[in-house]
Amino acid sequence: MSRNFAIGDRVLLIDSKKRRYLITLKEGGEFHSHAGFVPHDLIIGSNEGSTVRSTRNQGYLAVKPTLSDFVLKMPRGAQVIYPKDLGPILMLADIFPGARVLESGVGSGALSMAMLRAGANIVGYELREDFAERAKENVESFLGAEAMSRYDVQLRDCYDGIDETDLDRVILDLPEPWQVVKHAERALHPGGILLAYTPSILQAMQLREAFESSAFDMPETMEVLNRTWHIEGQAVRPDHRMVAHTGFLTHARLLGT
Repeated sequence: MSRNFAIGDRVLLIDSKKRRYLITLKEGGEFHSHAGFVPHDLIIGSNEGSTVRSTRNQGYLAVKPTLSDFVLKMPRGAQVIYPKDLGPILMLADIFPGARVLESGVGSGALSMAMLRAGANIVGYELREDFAERAKENVESFLGAEAMSRYDVQLRDCYDGIDETDLDRVILDLPEPWQVVKHAERALHPGGILLAYTPSILQAMQLREAFESSAFDMPETMEVLNRTWHIEGQAVRPDHRMVAHTGFLTHARLLGT
């Protein structure tokens, strides 16, 4: 497999101040910034990790974007679930190759991409057509046609019910996930996992209350705080800024109905 950049590849350009720019290579295309422009032809055919220079001699490191890079820079309609939460969601929900997942509230497709890359088969329920189309476009542009064959997004309201049965997982990014608990009891097989991402602790509390009168057990609620460190020679300290609260992750297992 060639590591050289080709037409149609996504490229992350990083300047001397570590600012990041996501582009898609096109024949005859150009990347413009305050520091001049970089013809795409300078990048096409070069190796990942090469440095290219703009017409004003600004150097840009050219690398292929990771999924995390793409999630932060991709076109979006809805607010995305950030990378610091995507990894824990995959572990807490135990997403595995071939898992049958119902995802409701697909938004811009960030969580969909993480689960599809882990090998899941996803049926997505989304209320807004523009969000559904954006999610599908983002999934296809980053993961390709094979992932799309495992991704079925429907314009549906999960509060009204879930048609699928014998599911392995139900993953929710909705304002009122407690309304889905009874539907998830019927849709999941015993041992299946429901996980909900909620910005507010009050939402998490109401979901936990709904679990108490359901067949779900082993509930847990957590949040992920992400603090990087400044390390330069002997100068070592936590960075002044950190990615703190984004949302709460609440999950439970269906033990029987």
